[in-house]
Amino acid sequence: MEMVFNFSLVASLTAIFFAQFVKVPIQYIALKKLDWSLLTSTGGMPSSHSAAVTALATGVGIEAGMTSPVFAVALVFAIITMFDATGVRRQAGEQAAVLNKLVADFNIFVSEAKQWQNKENSQKQRKLKELLGHKPIEVFFGGLTGIFIALFLHFFIFKG
Repeated sequence: MEMVFNFSLVASLTAIFFAQFVKVPIQYIALKKLDWSLLTSTGGMPSSHSAAVTALATGVGIEAGMTSPVFAVALVFAIITMFDATGVRRQAGEQAAVLNKLVADFNIFVSEAKQWQNKENSQKQRKLKELLGHKPIEVFFGGLTGIFIALFLHFFIFKG
């Protein structure tokens, strides 16, 4: 039950949920498309991974101090996570987009060669997840989201 009162944990989890939720209205404003699947999807604006790790590091820094070893661990963890979100995971998403295009082109070829159109759509293709990583701006705003969520919770909820 003590976990409910762990400020750093609560800040981090709140930042994840907030970042995931806010993706829906942001996409609706930008693209006029309401997509509730973004609540559980990776990628997009803002980065919930970045929000989580920066909220965690901010919470640890507030509670343990900026010179504590545990803050150093949280900060390095946040930096690695955010770097990975813009690097390896983003590249994997771009490769998935190219592979999906190849699969789509192959499916067109097959449909012309055989009676491919008689099969159900679910049998025709299996798309790879393209929205894996983040653009640097998404990571930046995810990081800001995490910091602001942690500060808000600290000043208005936990230390009121």
